[in-house]
Amino acid sequence: MTISPSLDERFRAAAAAADLLDVAFDVVQDTPIGPLLVGVTERGVCRISFDPDSEHHLEELARCFGPRVLRSSKPVERLRRELDEYFEGRRQHFDIETDVRGLPAYNQKVLAELARVEYGRTTTYGTLAALTGNPRAARAVGTVMNRNPIPIVLPCHRVIGASGSLTGYAGGLDRKEQLLRLEGAIL
Repeated sequence: MTISPSLDERFRAAAAAADLLDVAFDVVQDTPIGPLLVGVTERGVCRISFDPDSEHHLEELARCFGPRVLRSSKPVERLRRELDEYFEGRRQHFDIETDVRGLPAYNQKVLAELARVEYGRTTTYGTLAALTGNPRAARAVGTVMNRNPIPIVLPCHRVIGASGSLTGYAGGLDRKEQLLRLEGAIL
């Protein structure tokens, strides 16, 4: 049996409207850095992925937040709008809340410090480590950045090496450079 696209969309919208979803996700196709899989919970954005075709992300969302993970565009509209404004250069700060409740406490602490790095600025792994109270944990901070579930909103692209070099980025160094150029952090 084949379900019509309009019936499918009505089903997804009804599930979201009735708060029957643990995570709603969609794919934002038209960004300057390629398509992004985005996910939200009732608490806020929980995932932005540079690999929207990977089933791994959906399985991970179900493990972290609950099994009711469904593609539904309405719940992610606010995040989509804020991302569009960011990429158009009209937004320097995201207002949407983040949901990192499934992460270890240290990761949450690092991401909280990362969220304070201002638009158009950069910091280093060592600086972030010091801000978390563990100045020798630059490598641990690097690991947290590499596993950041909400890049762009939690701006791990703003973290650079101590020498000023662009190092490591889960989305690739080309995307990191593109985001920093967009923000005017590098010319």
